[in-house]
Amino acid sequence: MTDGGIATGWQKSSFSSGSDGANCVELARAEPSLLLRESEEPECVLAVRADSLAGLLRYVRRESR
Repeated sequence: MTDGGIATGWQKSSFSSGSDGANCVELARAEPSLLLRESEEPECVLAVRADSLAGLLRYVRRESR
């Protein structure tokens, strides 16, 4: 969902519920992209394709084993 090209409805990572909840990654949808930002620097937004983000996450999971 967007408002004039800017994503709204940011969601925090489920890993952000600890005592340091202000330091988290947030995700929003802005078709055709997904937007990522760090809560401490909300003006710095990274737009990625969903399939590219999925590929990165698969790689990170595989390499962390």
